[in-house]
Amino acid sequence: MLNQFSRTELLLGKDAMEELKNKKVAVFGIGGVGGYVCEALVRSGIGHFDLIDDDKVCLTNLNRQIIATRKTVGKHKVDVMKERMLEINPKVDIVAHKCFFLPENSNEFDFKSYDYVVDAVDTVTAKIEIIMKCKSENVPVISCMGAGNKLDPSRFKVADIYKTTMCPLAKVMRREMKKRGVKKLKVVFSDEKPIRPIEDMGISCKTNCICPPGAEHKCTDRRSIPGSIAFTPAVAGLVLAGEVIKDLTNGFGRNNQ
Repeated sequence: MLNQFSRTELLLGKDAMEELKNKKVAVFGIGGVGGYVCEALVRSGIGHFDLIDDDKVCLTNLNRQIIATRKTVGKHKVDVMKERMLEINPKVDIVAHKCFFLPENSNEFDFKSYDYVVDAVDTVTAKIEIIMKCKSENVPVISCMGAGNKLDPSRFKVADIYKTTMCPLAKVMRREMKKRGVKKLKVVFSDEKPIRPIEDMGISCKTNCICPPGAEHKCTDRRSIPGSIAFTPAVAGLVLAGEVIKDLTNGFGRNNQ
């Protein structure tokens, strides 16, 4: 019977679509990268999601985040993403967590219930905890390295963390994973040399912060605020989503048989 996933079923097959409908994916970080992950996964037929992020949509997100519009500025990202996903597939099961994932609250998440985890957060502490939780529960995880300060979307690659080059965040993660005895970790990274942002205080969040009063985590808390553009986070997110679907369907379903 014809349905919204019929075109996908032509490629993956009916069995693979049934598999995807029953899978649960957790996406940590619903920003420029994570938003496109959610978009692609719900359009691919994944049936269950946990969305984790404590941020609200900011005016400066409009240049790259799929959930950011003039109407959504000021709203919780997980709420906006959930609403959008339900408009795409009203049958999808989504739990939105309005929090920042840290070691202190990691026990509130049942990692054993996840079939796959996407790490799209941008802080090292949270990334490490997500990855170590997945490793301890034997849950597949893919981690996004730095997408900020990059302009060339063709430079994103899928690799093991120990095969990454150029990316400053990947360098830190290689060291931290080695210290913790992690033998392998699938990541998406760019081998493009990061561009140094223009130092213009007139357009910097450091001197023109527009985060809501009382916001728990502000962009000004960062040591440096990266530049960004519409297409690089989107490509990184779509590559991440593609790897999730490939892994959950054993190599894109029937084409791998």
